[in-house]
Amino acid sequence: QVQLVESGGGLVQPGGSLRLSCKASGFTFSTYVMGWYRQAPGKERELVATISSRGSSTNYADSVNGRFTISRDNAKNTVYLQMNSLKPEDTAVYYCRGPSYVSWGQGTQVSVSS
Repeated sequence: QVQLVESGGGLVQPGGSLRLSCKASGFTFSTYVMGWYRQAPGKERELVATISSRGSSTNYADSVNGRFTISRDNAKNTVYLQMNSLKPEDTAVYYCRGPSYVSWGQGTQVSVSS
């Protein structure tokens, strides 16, 4: 089955950390660029970070650069997003993304609040 399954979200205080995971199946994970997106209430979905197929190149949105780290384990068909120094404005549903023909997953909710 071709799918992406995100996990690892939760409620955290400002300044805290979370690590998101996205398990891929049904396609050749190691050959695709992967990305993390997020969608806050009332806002459009935005790109957070991308990682090349072998993990040698990463890119980040300005809003998360220096706080978030994307990584991948091709042996486990999994992409990660380490989120540090979280802010209330990071509150959103986070989704991973692979090939365009793979449907969006259900996402994982991240809430940053005191």
